[in-house]
Amino acid sequence: MSVTRPDQDAAATPGWTRRPASLAVAVTAELVQRVVRGTYAEGTTLPPEPVLCETFSVSRTVIREAVKVLQEKGLVRVRQGAGTTVTPMAQWNMLDELVLAAAVAEDESLAILDDVVVTRRLLESDMAQVAARTAGQDTVDRLRALVDRMDELVGDTPSYEEHDRLFHDTIMQASGNRIARGVVRSLERQVLNSAGYHGRSGRDMCTASNKGHRRICERIAARDEAGAAQAMFTHITEAWLVRRGDAGDPGRLKR
Repeated sequence: MSVTRPDQDAAATPGWTRRPASLAVAVTAELVQRVVRGTYAEGTTLPPEPVLCETFSVSRTVIREAVKVLQEKGLVRVRQGAGTTVTPMAQWNMLDELVLAAAVAEDESLAILDDVVVTRRLLESDMAQVAARTAGQDTVDRLRALVDRMDELVGDTPSYEEHDRLFHDTIMQASGNRIARGVVRSLERQVLNSAGYHGRSGRDMCTASNKGHRRICERIAARDEAGAAQAMFTHITEAWLVRRGDAGDPGRLKR
């Protein structure tokens, strides 16, 4: 088992440029990034408390609080006499805001975002299927109004994307599945500001995307449960592949 040398750690991060208001939160965020980045690799131990205290210019209490939070997130395992060991990625809580944000930031291949989209696709397809069975006429009218409005907004990407989110959220609410909606909203909120998640955009992409929305709306209005699920599945898949630049590789997201 290898141990990060104190001199390596100190050299990696000088003292705070501006001392944060909440030291424990700031130290936790930095340690999460280091673990995810591989600065502290799987199976290695974190530097001893005195070294971390010196590195961040904080007390032992702050370091212990930060390490406790890392353990709750599944990033480390603390054992008396064995130090604090970085755990395998399979044990990390990938739904945690700090962990997911760090993972997305470090993932040049966009594989983490692929996983986010596949998860969203699975949940939203199911919710669209339920919405086709349970949605009232007021919901169908709202979906049609949103689709019509998005046709007018294809040249205004920020406004289009805002209405896009409203469209999807209307379907999720109509499904009545509060847990699935919560997971999707949480995941999207955490990756929404990622350049990789936004990817390519523009009028043509918004126009193509809204054709997918219209198909979903039509299937829900027709009470076609299987058709609504398939329309949502296809829409989310195609929209993501276009944004990430892999429109010619539809098999990429086959899971």
